[in-house]
Amino acid sequence: MNTKLTLSLKKSVIEKAKKYAKESGTSLSAMVQSYLEKVTQVKEDSAGYSPKVRSLKGSFKLEEDINYKEELNNALEKKYLK
Repeated sequence: MNTKLTLSLKKSVIEKAKKYAKESGTSLSAMVQSYLEKVTQVKEDSAGYSPKVRSLKGSFKLEEDINYKEELNNALEKKYLK
């Protein structure tokens, strides 16, 4: 169910947003809805990862017996203790 919402914004912001929406092939209402959904989305994890990092979750699989802390330590030693 859609409900109307009245917003008061600077005219220049509205004009730019309408132009952007048109160029993106969407509506201003869809843009606002998408933004509001994104900022009010409940974070699934409490670790405080950024959305970009969270988007990488599950993008690759590690071997079962790998010790990621040891691997990270080795990589950092290699990088900084050359």
